[in-house]
Amino acid sequence: MEWRIVVINFVYACLGVVLMFIAYKIFDLLTPQLDFPEELKKNNTAVAIFIAALFISIGIIVGGALN
Repeated sequence: MEWRIVVINFVYACLGVVLMFIAYKIFDLLTPQLDFPEELKKNNTAVAIFIAALFISIGIIVGGALN
């Protein structure tokens, strides 16, 4: 096994997580009227599904960009 490939994949994974976090924060700033953490504490299923869809779509975009 070549360790260089393993390290590169690890770096890509970390970069993907960081980019997903940044995208979530940007989206959170663009919607000031909705407090996502507070809505999740209230067990708002619609907000949870929306955030999951947001993470999946950002993951697909970041994954495509890193390839």
